[in-house]
Amino acid sequence: MSDAEIIPIGTSGRPGRGSGRERPSAAARGLAGGPTPSSSPRARGAKAPTAKASPVKAPVVKRPAAKTTVAKKPTAKKTSAKQSPPTAQPPSVDQSQAASFASARPAATTQERHPLGGVPVADLLSAFQTAAVEVFGEQWERRLAEMLAFMRRRLSGEYVVDEYGFDTELTQRFLMAALRPIAQKWFRVEVRGAENIPATGGALVVSNHSGTIPVDGLMSMVSIHDETGRFLRPLGADLVFKMPVVSALARKSGATLACSEDAERMLSGGELVGVWPEGFKGIGKPFSERYKLQRFGRGGFVSAALRTGVPIIPLSVVGAEEIYPLVGNIPSLARLLGMPYIPITPFFPLLGPLGLVPLPSKWLLEFGEPIRTDAYDAHEAEDPMLVFDVTDQVRETIQQTLFSLLRERDSVFG
Repeated sequence: MSDAEIIPIGTSGRPGRGSGRERPSAAARGLAGGPTPSSSPRARGAKAPTAKASPVKAPVVKRPAAKTTVAKKPTAKKTSAKQSPPTAQPPSVDQSQAASFASARPAATTQERHPLGGVPVADLLSAFQTAAVEVFGEQWERRLAEMLAFMRRRLSGEYVVDEYGFDTELTQRFLMAALRPIAQKWFRVEVRGAENIPATGGALVVSNHSGTIPVDGLMSMVSIHDETGRFLRPLGADLVFKMPVVSALARKSGATLACSEDAERMLSGGELVGVWPEGFKGIGKPFSERYKLQRFGRGGFVSAALRTGVPIIPLSVVGAEEIYPLVGNIPSLARLLGMPYIPITPFFPLLGPLGLVPLPSKWLLEFGEPIRTDAYDAHEAEDPMLVFDVTDQVRETIQQTLFSLLRERDSVFG
């Protein structure tokens, strides 16, 4: 580097900072360390003290001497003047010192290193254990082993489903685990009268239906499972089993088609069956008619309970009406798409997908006293008057309980 010619930018290799003159400019002389124009009396705007004393000692006589003095400094090192300009360059270092500095400083090299090289294995294991405790808790080893075993069974197909397609393990480990935080943290579901649900044997849970989207059925499933440990087997409408993804998930979660044959087989087999007699009329009613029960159909659920002799447990749900306040409908588009209705809420479709987030209303679930049907004979299920009376009794019980819960509730979101 010492033998290379250093040409400052913009000077074209000429001294004087590109002025084109052999004599350096005033700025260059100032940077070179010589006398600057600012140090002369003329530059400061002051008159020379000898101007008044004698005209012979005029500054004109001294200017050549100043020129000679300044010009000698760059020519004293004429060889280095072309190599390094007299501008903002620090004083040059001796060649011996530069060589000693270069030999003392090691050369920079690049070496290939493994990504985990230098990290102790014990630290990695400790970090993994800390993360596992945060995710799975203190029993992380057992839970991790269970999760890996669950994945192995899923991949190998070594799991059991019943004749309706119900997958107990998937429902308990996946569906319930996903719905539980929503029920506890978002809707803050409060359950009352869970002791009215029999611990064993068949029973029919009859509930009101609301919410624009049937979220109340999912919340009833997770609440019953957490309170009693039993799985609620819902009876779904035809539309549920026509939807591609929802159909498979509904089957695996225990749902079956809402028909008398399947309902009676489940009840006879000791299952806890859930039914929502209002159907789409209940979840699709406008917000102005909230908590007003619609017609309970023709009482097919009562006939199934009378034939099997299982008790009927009324369920009243408060809070679901406010999650998606239905303020409008598009019937023509609903018919075109084969849907029962196209809901319009204050947030959907105005806010797009964000409008599908349910409002965090406070939920109350109350299970009423069981209505026994074992006192009737199986053939009495064909009596329309008896079926109508029992249906009306169930409907009236749910309606009165709804009014009672609404009077207790201080706020929709409280």
